[in-house]
Amino acid sequence: MPRFTFSGGVHPFEGKDLSKDKPITRLEAGSVLVYPVSQHIGAPANPIVKVGDRVLRGQMIAEAGGFVSAPIFSSVSGTVKAIEPRRVVTGDMVNSIIIENDFLDEEVTYNPLMDWNLASREEILEAVKNAGIVGMGGAGFPTHVKLSPKDPEAITYVIANCAECEPYLTSDYRRMMEEPEKLIGGMKILLRLFDNAHGIIAIEDNKPDCIALLKKLTHEDKRITVKGVYTKYPQGAERMLIHATTGRKINSNMLPADVGCIVDNVDTLVAVYNAVVTGAPLMERIVTVTGDAVNDPKNFKIPIGVSYQEILDADGGFRVQPEKIICGGPMMGFAMYGLDVPTTKTSTALLAFEHDEVAASETTACIKCGRCLQVCPGRVMPNALCDAAEHGDMEKFVALGGMECCECGCCSFICPAKRQLTQNIKSMRKIELANRRNKK
Repeated sequence: MPRFTFSGGVHPFEGKDLSKDKPITRLEAGSVLVYPVSQHIGAPANPIVKVGDRVLRGQMIAEAGGFVSAPIFSSVSGTVKAIEPRRVVTGDMVNSIIIENDFLDEEVTYNPLMDWNLASREEILEAVKNAGIVGMGGAGFPTHVKLSPKDPEAITYVIANCAECEPYLTSDYRRMMEEPEKLIGGMKILLRLFDNAHGIIAIEDNKPDCIALLKKLTHEDKRITVKGVYTKYPQGAERMLIHATTGRKINSNMLPADVGCIVDNVDTLVAVYNAVVTGAPLMERIVTVTGDAVNDPKNFKIPIGVSYQEILDADGGFRVQPEKIICGGPMMGFAMYGLDVPTTKTSTALLAFEHDEVAASETTACIKCGRCLQVCPGRVMPNALCDAAEHGDMEKFVALGGMECCECGCCSFICPAKRQLTQNIKSMRKIELANRRNKK
């Protein structure tokens, strides 16, 4: 079987055996749920409920604040207790809707499309938009916007990002193994939007059972191909996956649609399926809880809005007190200061490690070995970009291609001097992006 890939990348310890063979466990909601109104890229959602209102499960509680925005739905029935700023996983204070669960689980009546095979493009897009679906791999870009390119006829590939290249994460794997028909159904719905497109389900070859299962289920569908991609980080990054599966290239100034591609994560495609076929909005997702400090690594299907602490408690707590807790994967996730913060549409994982290897590492001077250049999938010079960032030289940073960095962390991972390459480059990119927005 061909192993499609890209240039650069690294091979960190996978750590997936801790949780990959554990069936998804459903987590029941606790007494209070918190819904930040900013759970996506774009304008925050606007609350449409007030304190004292009773809401039902699946009821919209905040409407989209613009085209690049997404509505938010309650994952329980209960009473709105407050609308106020609450701390989120990044440490920021974000306006949030707080709902007290009444544990009656009363639900709204959904209105699915009667036959999506006969539905128009506009009807499908409206269903996706009204369900509040965003990119659930972590980016959080509103899906209805992604599915609305300027020229739908120019889209020739719809790619299901099933690589799950981040170490330790297995939520996509469990979703594919337990609900493959929903993933395939979501792909078929997206193909209804693009008449000239072929579907590619791209899975890293460390999941041979997934590849075999999805090939079996799609072998009669001429519009869908399952491709095994080489197990290498960051194989699942959008630019890398497009190049690996189609040979096409994009840069930081381009969108996948500019090269005729649409890319969506496993959970996003399942959410599309649920929205169109059942009418249910996005109000739950799969979260991996794992790491050597976790008592019982596994995957949970959670109601969005529960806290990370509730998930950990349901898992039996820590085996040992961790030195490092991470939201997301170890490569692109970020350290958490505490667990009493809400989960959102983009929550992917809770990782806890007994030892903090990064904090224990001593940073030394660059030895000019060039390893960061060799592994960089963006084909830039991380060492030089880091130097420019440390000296505040934005002109040099941009001239060296700093905006082409995808912030994957490969350079920091491979650096023998343990320099904070990615962190410095990421900070500089944020400043430049802010400068560009201010000039508009």
